[in-house]
Amino acid sequence: MSALEARDPSYVAAVLPALKLAMRGYFRSTVTGMEKVPEGGALLVGNHSGGLMPMDVPIIAVAFAEEFGAERPLFCLAHDMLFTAAAGPVMRKFGFVNATREAAHEILTSGGVTIVFPGGDYDTFRPTLRANVVDFNGRTGYLRTALRAGVPVVPVVSIGGQETQLFLSRGQWIGRHSPLRGLMRTDLFPIGFGFPFGLVPAPLNFPLPSKITTRVLDPIDVEAEFGPDPDLAEVDEVVRWRMQDALNELAGERRFPVLG
Repeated sequence: MSALEARDPSYVAAVLPALKLAMRGYFRSTVTGMEKVPEGGALLVGNHSGGLMPMDVPIIAVAFAEEFGAERPLFCLAHDMLFTAAAGPVMRKFGFVNATREAAHEILTSGGVTIVFPGGDYDTFRPTLRANVVDFNGRTGYLRTALRAGVPVVPVVSIGGQETQLFLSRGQWIGRHSPLRGLMRTDLFPIGFGFPFGLVPAPLNFPLPSKITTRVLDPIDVEAEFGPDPDLAEVDEVVRWRMQDALNELAGERRFPVLG
């Protein structure tokens, strides 16, 4: 069964009320600009926040369904570990798919919308002191995916997720020598401080109820704006600059950590 067939709109619709209550009640989430997502295929590109429990996807999913309905397909490219054991079929019903270019191409060319976080674990475990910095760690594959499928890139920025606990270090030196490196498919061994475990070798603490604010930016037609054979590093720099500018604006509006 393909990723498109595995997603179950009725399942998504049934879970949305509880998901909305959690996101709006606990994280006081707000999303603006969702109406900017164009018809047809589109690649949503976001900064990733929250460590092992990032709330970016459920917050975006709730706002997307409210704007377009649960029937409009929304997918998320995700780490293979999300599909282990019994969790696999459940995650696929929600629209999570293995993060491969082939899966993304199938979704986008069929008219679906998918979310990708180019910074991945490097981004979501960034230290709290760099909480409001957009950093994809030099990854530009998302642009190749958008160009190949002929769809626009829709930048999405979020603030507050990196305040759910204190992120101290990505632990890259430890991660490169960790026996779990192969299993976890990461060179990181993040260290954080929070509730209830305090200082832990990986941010396993329960997330604080930080207010999370998300903004969808104007779509970018990469080929129309940069030509048919663009310099991907240059395009990536422009995408991140626009995201960083919006994130700086959100940070300027934020009065207190966690409280918002």
